[in-house]
Amino acid sequence: MNKETKTGIIRDYSRQPGDTGSVEVQVAVLTERIRELTDHLRVHKKDTHTRVGLLKLVGRRRNLLNYLTNNDVTRYKTLINSLGLRR
Repeated sequence: MNKETKTGIIRDYSRQPGDTGSVEVQVAVLTERIRELTDHLRVHKKDTHTRVGLLKLVGRRRNLLNYLTNNDVTRYKTLINSLGLRR
C-alpha cells in the first residue's frame, strides 16, 4: 500500500482531523492490507509466510471489530457497510 492510498483511507474514515488511531481507521487500513495480501496469495499460492501474516492481520481486525461491537453497535454497522465486509 502506498502513502497516498493510506492517507486517503485515513482521511475517509477519521472521526476528526488528524485522527489515525480510532478503531474505524485501524480497521479500514487493515482491510486494505488484507485485500492486497489476498490478491498476492491468489498468484503465489505457496507463500506460507505471507499467509501467516495475513491470518494475523485478520485476527487483529476481528479483535478490533469485536471491541467496536461491544462498545458502539451503530458505529460497527456503519463501518461494516462502508467497507463491504460480511459478518
